[in-house]
Amino acid sequence: MTFALVILLIVTVWCGFALWFGLRRSCTPRVFVLLAWGAFVFGVLIMASHGQAREAYIVLGLGAAAVLLWWLRIKPSNDRVWADDVARMTTGSVTGREVTLHNVRNFDWRTTTDYTQRWETRSYDLERLCSLDMILSHWSMRSIAHVLMSFGFEDGAHVVFSVEIRRERDESFSEIGGFFKEFELSIIAADERDVIRVRTNVRGEDDYLYRIRMPADMTRSLFLAYIDQANRLVHEPRFYNTITVNCTTLVYHMMRRIAGGLPISFRLLFSGYLPEYLYRVGGLDMRYPLAKLREMGRITDRARAADRSPHFSAEIRDGVPRLASPRA
Repeated sequence: MTFALVILLIVTVWCGFALWFGLRRSCTPRVFVLLAWGAFVFGVLIMASHGQAREAYIVLGLGAAAVLLWWLRIKPSNDRVWADDVARMTTGSVTGREVTLHNVRNFDWRTTTDYTQRWETRSYDLERLCSLDMILSHWSMRSIAHVLMSFGFEDGAHVVFSVEIRRERDESFSEIGGFFKEFELSIIAADERDVIRVRTNVRGEDDYLYRIRMPADMTRSLFLAYIDQANRLVHEPRFYNTITVNCTTLVYHMMRRIAGGLPISFRLLFSGYLPEYLYRVGGLDMRYPLAKLREMGRITDRARAADRSPHFSAEIRDGVPRLASPRA
């Protein structure tokens, strides 16, 4: 009986969340549907308590199956009223060694609600791509962070790719909603002064930069993989998922296709521990202990001091040692 009650609780809660988040985009009043679901489950419990347990669980199973079939039919879309910072989708084209990125975000943030919008077209020479840095941005606990990948070029330019939830204008982030198709997926290419500064200087997050050891051909392949994924999202929208499709797992799957042999680890789920994972596989500067890399790589104060400096990218890296062999 205890096992049956656990199953009943799991099914009830899952269906409740699915209905709550899935109905958000419809005209159906969510509260009334949730009350109806609660009344249905209460009826099942009444049946079970009157000696009709088998029939009750069959009825519950049919009800849960109906909710599941409805939920599976919910499809992602690119046609919604989006929040300004994810309103456009980055795309890219490659001609020989030149890459052109469209809709590179370069906002001037004053507060989270006061900003100047700028979407730009930028071109990069693949042969001059010379570095890859990972930035982790923590907003609460150490185990959770947003992952940004910054590609550097010989002229000092940087472009950051960020895998983000694509929020509608009236939405805010929800870890639970991320399990239940509340958000679409977005890949944004952005200027460092935008995507890092908004986190450190505006939102008050704590950011760390780690230089990545990767052969030049793999760095170029990852850069192109981001472009390919971004282009696909224009034609094939996807839902963000808190566990399976997020800012860490998407990068992991791209890298696994490029490099192969990357081990699975719980650190891929807790993105704040990603440096430990990369250090273990030799992807960071192995001349220093990881604790020292974390200390030297904390860019929060440097980003706040640099603020709107035209040399923002160079100033946040002051004190972070260059790799001994950047292309090794």
